Amino acid sequence: MDLAAGFPSTDRDDWRALALAVLRKSGVEAATPEEALSSPTYDGITVAPLYDAADLPAAEPFERRARAGTGWDVRQRHDIPDPEAVLADLTGGVTSLWLVVGDGAIPVAALPRVLKDVYLDLAPIALEAGPRTREAAEALFAVAAARAVQGGGPVLSGNLGASAAGPGAVGPEVTAELAARCAADFPALRAVTVDATPYHDAGGSDAEELGCSIALAVADLRALDHLGTARAFGQLEFRYAATDDQFATIAKLRAARKLWARVADVCGVESPQRQHAVTSSAMMTARDPWVNMLRTTLACFAAGVGGADAVTVQPFDAALRPPDAFSRRIARNTQLLLLEEAGVGRVADPAGGSWAVERRTADLAERAWAWFQEIEAAGGVEAAGELISARIAATRERRAADIAHRRLPITGVSEFAHLDEKPLRASPSAHETPPAQEALGAEEASSAQGMPAIRYAREFEALRDLADAQPVRPKVFLATIGPVAAHTARAAFAANLFHAGGLATETAGPGTDPEQIATAFAVSGATVACLCSSDKLYGQHAEAVAAALRRAGAHRVWLAGKERYDGVDACLFAGCDALDVLRTTFRDLEVTA
Repeated sequence: MDLAAGFPSTDRDDWRALALAVLRKSGVEAATPEEALSSPTYDGITVAPLYDAADLPAAEPFERRARAGTGWDVRQRHDIPDPEAVLADLTGGVTSLWLVVGDGAIPVAALPRVLKDVYLDLAPIALEAGPRTREAAEALFAVAAARAVQGGGPVLSGNLGASAAGPGAVGPEVTAELAARCAADFPALRAVTVDATPYHDAGGSDAEELGCSIALAVADLRALDHLGTARAFGQLEFRYAATDDQFATIAKLRAARKLWARVADVCGVESPQRQHAVTSSAMMTARDPWVNMLRTTLACFAAGVGGADAVTVQPFDAALRPPDAFSRRIARNTQLLLLEEAGVGRVADPAGGSWAVERRTADLAERAWAWFQEIEAAGGVEAAGELISARIAATRERRAADIAHRRLPITGVSEFAHLDEKPLRASPSAHETPPAQEALGAEEASSAQGMPAIRYAREFEALRDLADAQPVRPKVFLATIGPVAAHTARAAFAANLFHAGGLATETAGPGTDPEQIATAFAVSGATVACLCSSDKLYGQHAEAVAAALRRAGAHRVWLAGKERYDGVDACLFAGCDALDVLRTTFRDLEVTA
């Protein structure tokens, strides 16, 4: 059946002509629509506005996997020794546990208590213990041994979380020892987690995260050489960050499998990559945290479509407090809804064959492989530490600039901030051990793995916190000129920007009389003003209104737009440095920490 029968045939040139006509009607001048509508990623990959069959890569799609009908492992993270919370998650639909063990998290000695009601033969356990990995593994072995059925050995599955190199590594000796024990005594248990999330949390790009993960994995393979190639490959599980950029996440997970298939092919084995996707810590916000539910839903969907074997959805309040029963329930139900109601796990490789996704997967894999080769040429992931840090720092700075200019908007923070938002309070808890999750809310924190950890919203949220801490909320006066229809758009734009820093706004209302506007400004008590109107009315009234505001005591006069007039200090416009505008305004208002 030809679904296109009866419709005239079209090609890319037809689309170009139509798209270019629409762009020119909108005032956009470009030689081609691709020039106007394409956007680059932090890896230099061009995301085009249109793809067709010509964009499909010629190579066999190694990134595909057959997982139809099986879904994925719903893995919940716990870093507090709370057996009741663990049991509630398991009875509520979670299928495996990710336990953070060590200082500031679950004490090693508390593992038996945390797992007292957990059926280890049914629920896989993934450990994250950093330098205490061997102790945590021994504790887990002891729990399993104590429950072993008479005449049979202890049953364990999951991952011990060891690593030979990179952030949080326990070294090649311990990794090799644990891998040998798993291979000999626990065939369903893996020893090694190749954790790429610290590179993402430090601000790295997708290709940087992928390239570092392959470099880490190769270092682990070298440490496990004594096991034999096939058994060594079978000891590794990869952990990647999933973000609310769904197509980027789908392509990243598919590219990761393509890269690992290449390594396996070179080593003469066939060993599919096992992936654990966890929703990004860097994208989480402390302000308007309810939006995090949308972010993590998109990320979880992308992880499922991308083919992750296990998925962890972080609770929406992760940047604020230890998760309570409600936020943990929302986190696990996000996955259950996508699995059981949306049926995301029932389809094998849903993105397979998509011209856009296949092209982006191939391009991302190519750049990640080049980055991996660069790391290897520098001596491997340990020797290339400075190179990796410098590369990720450069990407982090580029991303920070995009966030500051709101080219990368953060809903509820840099855009559409809600000044009357009621903050979430810490939940009453009998546990005094500070959770590792609280690092998400720290300024320029360091993750447990030793890499710098950032949150994209941190700079804006710091200003919001400062504004909230004042006895009276700092205010900016919007000097609206002309009728409502003339000034509303730019007044709304200016208010949105100032609200992102926690600054209140008050408007003059309709009118063009400079003295009336200046009087309203004086009554407001503000010392900073922003002119808001149309270009035409600016030409008629901006200078007079600015002069009147100066006489009324304005320390600074902004203008919403790009035109310059006498008496106006600077302009606000789409793409301006919003953080710089806010910091300047705080100084003008004499608001300090």
